[in-house]
Amino acid sequence: MRIVSTARGMQELAAAARAAGRRIGFVPTMGALHEGHLSLVARARAECDEVVVSIFVNPLQFGPNEDFTAYPRDGERDAALCHGAGVTTLFAPAEGEIHLTDHRTWITVAGLEDALCGRSRPGHFRGVATVVAKLFAIVRPHAAYFGEKDAQQLRIIRRMVRDLHLDVAVTGCPTVRAPDGLAMSSRNAYLSADERRAAPVLQRALAAAAMSVRAGETDAARLVSEVRAAIAAEPLARLDYAEAVDDETLEPVGEIRRPVLLAVAASFGKARLIDNVVLQPLRR
Repeated sequence: MRIVSTARGMQELAAAARAAGRRIGFVPTMGALHEGHLSLVARARAECDEVVVSIFVNPLQFGPNEDFTAYPRDGERDAALCHGAGVTTLFAPAEGEIHLTDHRTWITVAGLEDALCGRSRPGHFRGVATVVAKLFAIVRPHAAYFGEKDAQQLRIIRRMVRDLHLDVAVTGCPTVRAPDGLAMSSRNAYLSADERRAAPVLQRALAAAAMSVRAGETDAARLVSEVRAAIAAEPLARLDYAEAVDDETLEPVGEIRRPVLLAVAASFGKARLIDNVVLQPLRR
């Protein structure tokens, strides 16, 4: 496994791989790798000749009171996991390699970035879209892999790629969960033992809503109310939002008549966790 620390070095490797006709699969991460990340690597390995993983804690997507300085970092462990998973190139740049000192260019995806997490994290998705566009320009992947847990991020990146005519296939991969249903997340490391036991309430609430839809429920407000009540019943959970939105536009919906994204965000102690399920209407 090669470890590359400069944008120029990564661009040169990517150019050589493309010239040799090799397909590049890319998994962008902020490190603190877990089984969810490794599932993306496995998918990339199955579909591509070269697998590039980037580790870059992007300051642009953290608000002034968020956890940029405290975000978990363990470069040696992450590198060992990448090596064991068959990554061919680990791209681990310093901040100055990605965000130049006189950086002035931003990417916004109007509408999509203002919903759900965007309301409580203003500027977050502008930071995400900007850094992903930069990483695409440096790594030049044929395909990029993202987890479906980060549903809003995935839809924003897909729309950015579509709108800017970027030549990269964006693949969403299923959320990897612990046996009790908790979605894998780097921020799970913040959870105390009691908070860890409480956190699967998010998945249970979403699963109950999906079961209600399969039983014929179509009222989105009723489903959201049930999800909120289930999460509110957990004393250690502080709900940020629970919302049912169109699976593509992220606009609020009243009924389950087409695929609907039911998404939640809640804090458990210092950890703000997100989860979601796509509700499919019954075919009649």
